[in-house]
Amino acid sequence: MERRNLLVKLLETCCSKLSISQLHSQCLKVGLVHDSFIVTKLNVLYARYASIHHAHKLFQETPHKTVYLWNALLRSYCFEGEWVETLSLFCQMKNVCSVSIEEKPDNYSVSIALKSCAGLRKLLLGKMIHGFLKKVRIDNDMFVGSALIDLYTKCGQMNDAVEVFMEYPKPDVVLWTSIVSGYEQSGSPELALAFFSRMVVSEKVSPDPVTLVSVASACAQLSNFKLGRSVHGFVKRKGLDNKLCLANSLLHLYGKTGSIKNASNLFREMSDKDIISWSTMFACYADNGAETDVLDLFIEMLDKRIKPNWVTVVSVLRACACISNLEEGMKIHELAVNYGFEMETTVSTALMDMYMKCFSPEKAVDFFNRMPKKDVIAWAVLFSGYADNGMVHESMWVFRNMLSSGTRPDAIALVKILTTVSELGILQQAVCFHAFVIKNGFENNQFIGASLIEVYAKCSSIEDANKVFKGMTYKDVVTWSSIIAAYGFHGQGEEALKFFYQMANHSDTKPNNVTFISILSACSHSGLIKEGINMFDIMVNKYKLKPNSEHYAIMVDLLGRMGELDMALDLINNMPMQAGPDIWGALLGACRIHQNIKMGEVAAKNLFSLDANHAGYYILLSNIYCGDENWHSATKLRRLVKEKRLNKIVGQSVVELKNEVRSFVAGDRIHDESDHIYEILTKLHAKMREVAFDPQVQIEEML
Repeated sequence: MERRNLLVKLLETCCSKLSISQLHSQCLKVGLVHDSFIVTKLNVLYARYASIHHAHKLFQETPHKTVYLWNALLRSYCFEGEWVETLSLFCQMKNVCSVSIEEKPDNYSVSIALKSCAGLRKLLLGKMIHGFLKKVRIDNDMFVGSALIDLYTKCGQMNDAVEVFMEYPKPDVVLWTSIVSGYEQSGSPELALAFFSRMVVSEKVSPDPVTLVSVASACAQLSNFKLGRSVHGFVKRKGLDNKLCLANSLLHLYGKTGSIKNASNLFREMSDKDIISWSTMFACYADNGAETDVLDLFIEMLDKRIKPNWVTVVSVLRACACISNLEEGMKIHELAVNYGFEMETTVSTALMDMYMKCFSPEKAVDFFNRMPKKDVIAWAVLFSGYADNGMVHESMWVFRNMLSSGTRPDAIALVKILTTVSELGILQQAVCFHAFVIKNGFENNQFIGASLIEVYAKCSSIEDANKVFKGMTYKDVVTWSSIIAAYGFHGQGEEALKFFYQMANHSDTKPNNVTFISILSACSHSGLIKEGINMFDIMVNKYKLKPNSEHYAIMVDLLGRMGELDMALDLINNMPMQAGPDIWGALLGACRIHQNIKMGEVAAKNLFSLDANHAGYYILLSNIYCGDENWHSATKLRRLVKEKRLNKIVGQSVVELKNEVRSFVAGDRIHDESDHIYEILTKLHAKMREVAFDPQVQIEEML
């Protein structure tokens, strides 16, 4: 007995394959190899420190297998993700149990088998095991119930999961957590929170950290900051704010709700941080426009000698891309090379995207050529990057090369290339791509349908855009928003309003922020000021949507176009956020139309403080001065533009003539037929003067 106790104690200290083998030999020598406890312990140690095959060999050599030995091996296979082998072993166990009661599966055995069914999404087999549970009357165990709920959740059968849950008159925290997590993971955050509320308020069951992680994730899905703050307060009251997994979930919640300050405060308060904490904080900054903070935090992490992973690197590269910081981006590239994950698929595409957005397409192409495996995502980043850099024709060339290489586009790649086609504005090209979409079976994809609507609208074919819309079997909010934007783009505001009301009153789709951007733009372009104000009111009061900077900019533009400059300025002054360049720029443009110098100077002053290097703002104010014949102020501004060496954004037009694409750039004197073009332009200007039309841009500015 003393020898057995000594061996048991020694087994507790084992942590290597060699020590396990030595103790196994000792057990054989003293005749304890058939001791059920020792064999089970050896089995677990072999699986942990040697291999699952060593554990299985010991299992086969044991003549009398207890349920504990079976469970030990089942758990080891399941832990390794070897779900097929787990289920095969469980079936063997079921067959043996008819002979030996000692080896009969218990609730733990069944829980492991159900977990494997969930991993493989084997719903039918899981239901068969569920039937076996009822037959042997072990289906009232809480852990078995939790495993069943997990199975049905992962197989998309939430009704069955709820039925299992309802069979337990007094579910414990594990069972409550399973149903809350099930709803959260299946994309029903409202129901997850409803069950959580019932659990805590009605049933007085105290949640554990796992429950609260799911609750925080549900709040993040809903982007509900107020509720998320309440959950955080609940966590603090329960004294669980030191749990790392829970703190990370709360960080993610604050990032998704745009609360950088709360996320940063929580991050600084955390006594323990892992790489997930750092990565979540990077994503929080990157997703909410705080790219500089991403770079500062990354430097801090490196200073603390915390090794980044590929997720961290991707977030930092995204930040570099957003602010076009090529220098920092190249440093991150070097770091990715040093750590050996430069060629990780996600890192590779992030690097290409960074180079494209830092206006270095040649570096992106060089990197692309070095990639050993080029998937559809890499190709899509390349051709969309060319398009973003104004190299639309190169983008089309890359797309053709992708098809030639045998890589077939997915829905995302097609959306990107259709966006490029819309920039070309060539109807024949749009028709060809529409045929390609149909041929490849993507015609019922909502995002592709929306992109086709945009393509046809920008190719001046609103009729074809409408045909695409009508031909779609399912119309979601993206599709409706696209057709509304299409009619607005064509200046048909009243038609856009008809589509909006059709969507709002005769469909199951509710408008979102993007829909209201489309309809407000349509009202602005069509001069429907009353309708636009009414739409803004509907957005805020009926649909309870929070306007962002883009909505306010459109409203300022709408009011400004109609000469309601005082109303536009009042709107800016009463905004819940600081006005950005888009809003002040809209007001300045309206002041140019209505020749309001005083308000134009106010708008320009704010623009200069926000973006002092934008040549367009100086020139626009200069044009206002010219309209008032204040030549001194106008000349002063023009001289300032030259002294600062500010460049205007060059306007470019592309037209298709006899199957040949021709490009025209504003102020171009290099074009072969520039003299002839400007001669016709001068004649057109004279004709416009004859019919008393005063153009906004003087012909001298273009010449």
